Amino acid sequence: MPTAPEPCPSRRSVLATGSALGGAVLAGAAVPAQAAAALTGPAPAAAPVVHSPADSWRTVLDDADLVWKRMPKTWYEGPFLGNGFLGSGIYAEPGANAVRFNVQHSEVQDHRPEFGSLFGLARLPIGHFTLEPVGTITAVDWRLGLREAELTGTVTTDRGSLALRAFVHTSSALMAVEVTPAGDERDFRWVFRPAQAVSPRVAFMPRPPGYGPNPPATVEELDGVHAAVQPLLAGGQHVTAWHERIREDEDRRTLYVSVAHSFPGTTARDRAVRTVRAASTAPYDVHTPAHRAWWLRYYRKSFLSLPDAGLQRFYWIQLYKFAAAARKDAPVMATSGPWLEPTPWPATWWNLNVQLEYWLLHGSNHLDMDAVARALGEFRDSLSQQVPAPYRPDSAGIARTTDMKLRSGDVALNATFPVGIPGEATPTPEIGNLTWALHNVWLSYRHSMDESVLRDTLFPLLRRAVAYYLHFLTPGPDGRLHLPATYSPEYGGITRDCNYDLMLLRWGCATLVESARTLGLDDEMSGRWSEVLTRLAPYPVDANGYMIGADIPFAKSHRHFSHLLAVYPLHEVTGRTTEERALIEKSLAHWVGFTGALQGYTFTGAASISALLGKGEDALTYLSTLMRQFIQANTMYKESGPVIETPLAAAQSLHDMVCQSWGDTIRVFPALPAAWRELTVHDFRTQGAFLLSAVREEGRTRWVRLTSEAGAPCLVRHGIEGPIEIRDRSGHPLAYEETAPGTVRIALPKGGSALITAAGDRPDLTIRPVPATAEAPRWGLPA
Repeated sequence: MPTAPEPCPSRRSVLATGSALGGAVLAGAAVPAQAAAALTGPAPAAAPVVHSPADSWRTVLDDADLVWKRMPKTWYEGPFLGNGFLGSGIYAEPGANAVRFNVQHSEVQDHRPEFGSLFGLARLPIGHFTLEPVGTITAVDWRLGLREAELTGTVTTDRGSLALRAFVHTSSALMAVEVTPAGDERDFRWVFRPAQAVSPRVAFMPRPPGYGPNPPATVEELDGVHAAVQPLLAGGQHVTAWHERIREDEDRRTLYVSVAHSFPGTTARDRAVRTVRAASTAPYDVHTPAHRAWWLRYYRKSFLSLPDAGLQRFYWIQLYKFAAAARKDAPVMATSGPWLEPTPWPATWWNLNVQLEYWLLHGSNHLDMDAVARALGEFRDSLSQQVPAPYRPDSAGIARTTDMKLRSGDVALNATFPVGIPGEATPTPEIGNLTWALHNVWLSYRHSMDESVLRDTLFPLLRRAVAYYLHFLTPGPDGRLHLPATYSPEYGGITRDCNYDLMLLRWGCATLVESARTLGLDDEMSGRWSEVLTRLAPYPVDANGYMIGADIPFAKSHRHFSHLLAVYPLHEVTGRTTEERALIEKSLAHWVGFTGALQGYTFTGAASISALLGKGEDALTYLSTLMRQFIQANTMYKESGPVIETPLAAAQSLHDMVCQSWGDTIRVFPALPAAWRELTVHDFRTQGAFLLSAVREEGRTRWVRLTSEAGAPCLVRHGIEGPIEIRDRSGHPLAYEETAPGTVRIALPKGGSALITAAGDRPDLTIRPVPATAEAPRWGLPA
């Protein structure tokens, strides 16, 4: 829900008149457009064109490459490759003289809903290849090149060496690994080892009665192509096909691998074999140009450089990781992305994980990777089925865990967390997950201003999600509308007026009212939504800040910020008043003040809330704690198993320090620590569908450029001290209104561009990396 800009003590209208008037600023009444045109004079000799040379991206990407000078022993240490579907993690084969190349796929899952989402609809492990040298491995020297999304390097043995290159093709279910042997290593070999097709959760929790593994895979050979065919008890199959291309006139050998899944049919074998056979007709280098070109286009969508070398590298690795794990048409990321390691959570998690996984796509200008909006729209029928039958005609929800088609399966032991019913303890009434997921969709709408997202997905689904709440709202003696007991992830216990749900319900009603207005709809429920906004119970608070709910204070260590959603990410409570700011500060300090259960995303949430308050030093401290205590050598993250959301959320925390655009105001560099005296951002996407470029030099903002894709109102807190000029892309002055010190409103049409500088300043508009203030080790195992 957009919130009103912060109140300002005065308003005055100004017009920047550029070099024609010596950079003077005229104060007084708003200047009509025709008068502004008369004042502009001739265009300057050189138009203010932002220059973004390719070598700027090359520099930051090459600097962010992960390196290994010793063998990674686990998933959390090794290189990782992927394309949103097919994924591979590379590390030492446990207990053997070999290198493991895992083979996993985000579409490979079971289809037995009677055993719930975490067993019967769980993601299934596929298997792995081992690269087995002749001699004993003595060293490795590897580099994961972000720019090419390719692993290169050598494995050294006491008999010679193996030079390798590997990538997962960006647009095909194909992995290629080229190996060039030297010395006595010509007889190295590849071995595929199928995994048991059973939910990984069996290693952590008791299985539901009657649940067992699928039959073992069988390996076939089809005209030189091998295929491990994994039948499923419910029907269908997944298949791993491979072929090693060996030419007598070449020293190198190339392994091509493909994975396919089909249900209920058995077409996977033919598809996987066909992919491998087609790839094997050509050498490795034939397949790389299109792959590399896609990745370069991907990275060029935006740019960020900051003086903290470790964090800058971390950020670009998260952009690589996101594109390795996500595609718009791929399944919404499960807890570990397309990769699958031993985990109690082999499903898609909707009470925090999904939301955090996809936040970074907005600022980094990758709306074309949004699987959340696509999946919620495509599988909306599953959402209605997840609320109890009496409410299905008008309501919808989403369970804590689902498969790729948003199904939660039947209620089964340790396997299902259904939506539940407010006021009833069993099953646990975790109601707000769909509404929170739809906030991600709303962010995609706001960053694109694409009304089809609003009309086709957000509004109809949010209407149903809110309708489920409305069935249970009841007036209390105080005249307010109250919710019966519901559950706040993952605190424990249920409580009346749970803040998780009150905050989401208020945001949902406000967004529905606004969306109906935008779409020109006269919805019969508009009055009810407005009534809720007027009469909804206030958020329960006590002397320590926000409570879990009316019956449960916040009184123990807890990793989740579910009780603080109105602060972040909903940005309803933002510290506009002294009292509101004090409440946020008190709630934040109380939350992180307990120790014992805090996890990585505790610190990303705390960093983003600190950034909201303009506390860049605190935000950096929280991120530094995250890096030091939780982030693994390859920037992955683990709890009881691998979970991908926290590092990706840390990238969003960096976004929140660099730019915020909630409440219809674009805030440039709102929460930078003092040490970040230099910073460059380019084509950062903001709400209102603007692309922001800005440069900070010697501790001050030098210039800001905004380009409008939708013609939305443009209100920007630019941060440039003293008198300013605003010019269009031709160099002509633009009319603007100063709404508060350092904040201006610009009439910027669709396709228009505004450059804001200090009056008389003509800065160099080249996008380039900023120098690091100190050395930092590379990610990976560099020593």
